Amino acid sequence: MGNTLERLFHLVENGTNVRTEIMAGVTTFMTMSYIIFVQPAVLSQAGMDFDAVMIATCLSAAAATFIMGLLANYPIALAPGMGQNFFFTFTVVLAAGVAWETALGIVFISGIIFMILNLFRLRQALLDAIPSSLKHSIAAGIGFFIAFIGLADAGIIVRNNDPLVSAVFAGDLSPEGLTGRLKIWEYATGALRLGDLSHPAALLTLFGFGVILLLLVRRIKGAILLGILFTFLLALITGQVKWEGVASMPPSIAPTFFKLDLVGVFRWELIPIVLVFFFTDFFDTIGTLIGVGDRAGFIKNGKLPRASRALWADATGTVAGAFLGTSTVTSYIESAAGVEEGGRTGLTAVTTGMLFLLAIFFAPLVRMIGGGVEASEGTMLILYPITAPALIVVGCLMVQTVAKINWSDLSEAIPAFLVIIGMPLTYSISDGLAFGFVSYSILSIFAGRWRNTSWLVHALALVFAFRYIFL
Repeated sequence: MGNTLERLFHLVENGTNVRTEIMAGVTTFMTMSYIIFVQPAVLSQAGMDFDAVMIATCLSAAAATFIMGLLANYPIALAPGMGQNFFFTFTVVLAAGVAWETALGIVFISGIIFMILNLFRLRQALLDAIPSSLKHSIAAGIGFFIAFIGLADAGIIVRNNDPLVSAVFAGDLSPEGLTGRLKIWEYATGALRLGDLSHPAALLTLFGFGVILLLLVRRIKGAILLGILFTFLLALITGQVKWEGVASMPPSIAPTFFKLDLVGVFRWELIPIVLVFFFTDFFDTIGTLIGVGDRAGFIKNGKLPRASRALWADATGTVAGAFLGTSTVTSYIESAAGVEEGGRTGLTAVTTGMLFLLAIFFAPLVRMIGGGVEASEGTMLILYPITAPALIVVGCLMVQTVAKINWSDLSEAIPAFLVIIGMPLTYSISDGLAFGFVSYSILSIFAGRWRNTSWLVHALALVFAFRYIFL
């Protein structure tokens, strides 16, 4: 068994072992297991069967993650992406009136486009063309983004609703007046504020954060995973999480299996929707591969080895997910948690993939750890205090790559800074990348070295500009 794993994953060459890889895979799964329940909760609002979407989520995540681990030998997990699922439900189905079956067909078409680009190695060429300063800033930006997600998941950072209250209960209460004030509030400064640190979820997060930090400084193996487990136990003891059991029989996938509508996709008005799905996943995956790859030390001479193999994982996962009944599959930034636990090979990803398959039978246990808790009784807001501490710590560790950026050259530093600040503040990897690529292209032209910058960087800047102007 050991020899087989060594041949498949080259553990010794990557300075790791089976135990470390398995623990890293478990850690990655725990930090992203929330998607098993969030995904069906979101897509069910589009009229899809909750249980069938949960099974589709687990199967598509497992399939894509297995491909990443076995074909590319990277410790990066994949699953249906947050953001794309909201766009699928609220923009495409509910707002635009597109049937969810047709929306699945759109997801399928975007996956086929990914496959075509992979065949011509255009996505790998783009990865290789990204300047080093942007690669390092992407890793740091994802670090801030992950930490921000963790703080929000804990309720430590919350949206400042005070201006909204004033807008609702004061002044002109007509629909036009209220809409105008809400638009002002949307762009108002001070949109975030410190949450209630006495809230049980915040206290639980601070406990888990402290445990992980203590274990890290004591150099104890598996610090992040142990921190999650200790936090889970405390959540059980304090009643924040109710014991629901361990195992259950999986539900049927029949209500969504092969229900996609490919004929209805071919309408002119749906082309912008196809492009949005395509661009969002394309750049989210590239950003995650670079960010996690840079932190793990995979990038050599400015290039990510086996990049084309890694990119097949999300393309195949997206196509498979459309057939199974779920939205776009993409690489997860939570994979960085497994990397920080020592994961360096595809065995980490395969472990995560196996856990996604097992989750079909152990849904109650996964729900307790990754399903979240209500912020208050009867509210729609869900917090994730068990996994939030791990995200905050991982974000802190990933930001270290800012030291590799050439801050003395403003034509390199400014685009890097815009990437770093753009990702968490726009809550989007692809939007942060847009800030960086557009500014890098413009500044390289003004600095007189546009010829030394890959034409792909300039082309990508134009693509980003086209997206925001016309989409």
